[in-house]
Amino acid sequence: MAKNDPYVSKKVTSNAYVDKVPLEGVVVAVLRGTVPDRGLELIPQPSRTVSKGEVHELIVTPEPVSPGDRVGSIAYLAFVEFQQGGVLLAGDKVCIEGEEIGELAGFDMSHFPNHMNIVLRGDLRCGEKRGISLNTKVTFLMRS
Repeated sequence: MAKNDPYVSKKVTSNAYVDKVPLEGVVVAVLRGTVPDRGLELIPQPSRTVSKGEVHELIVTPEPVSPGDRVGSIAYLAFVEFQQGGVLLAGDKVCIEGEEIGELAGFDMSHFPNHMNIVLRGDLRCGEKRGISLNTKVTFLMRS
C-alpha cells in the first residue's frame, strides 16, 4: 500500500462522496457457518469499485468495526454477482430482497484477486439460517 494513500493519511474520508448509483447483485452461492475468531483485516480505504459480472463474498459481523479494523466474530452469508459496475462504500445500507440486513463495514482482501470479502455489520446469522436463496437480489444503497 502506498505511503501517500489519502485514506491512510486521513486526507480523504468517506464523506468525500456526494452521491453514487445503487448497486445490485444476485446471490450465486449461499453460505453457512460462523467463526468466532476469523481475524479479517479490513483495509483502511472505505470504498472499492466493482465491475459488472464480478463475484464477491458477503460476510457479517456483530462487531462495531470500520475500515482499518480487525474483525473477529463472523458469519458467512453468500457470494454475489454484481449486475453493473460502480462503487461500494463503507456505510452503505445492504438489503436482501428489500430487507435491510446490515451496513457495509469494510473490505478484506485476503482472497483477492479471486474475490473480495465485503464485510457487513449486522446480526450474526449465516446465509443458510437467514433463508437466503440462489438468485436473490442484493442491493447496496448509499446512506444520506
